[in-house]
Amino acid sequence: MSSPTDLGYRLLRLVGRLNRYASHHTDFVVPPAQMRLLALVQDMEPARVGVLAAADHSSQPTMTSQLNRTERAGWTQRSPDPADARAQVVRLTDAGRRELDDIRARRAEALAPALAEWPEERRRRLADAVALLEELMGELSNEEQPTTEESNDRRES
Repeated sequence: MSSPTDLGYRLLRLVGRLNRYASHHTDFVVPPAQMRLLALVQDMEPARVGVLAAADHSSQPTMTSQLNRTERAGWTQRSPDPADARAQVVRLTDAGRRELDDIRARRAEALAPALAEWPEERRRRLADAVALLEELMGELSNEEQPTTEESNDRRES
């Protein structure tokens, strides 16, 4: 039996390898940085630019530059933050959602031939494992993550 740390290490390494395989075997028009940004916006929307930058481990100017590109492509839009009209939040547009869905479908197609070779029972076991990973991600997503306002409040205290 693997320790939780060993299991986490193996899982993260495997996910990285699967992502690299899918990327390598897929032709993209969209640059990888913009693909990651579309996925990040979808996961966090509506989100402020600074929150997206922090989640991406990039600077706010770098994030703004990337968002300018996705906005020009029609994939994201910025609008005033309802909580603070001085700030803006970012959301995917319908075109951005379609592009991200298309990217994900093409990446999944890269894995499909190998999975098609597996017997049904083996694919069922993999589906069960994926369901467990989705549960894990749900638990991790429920952990408290400070909002921009909470972070600012802590610094002022």
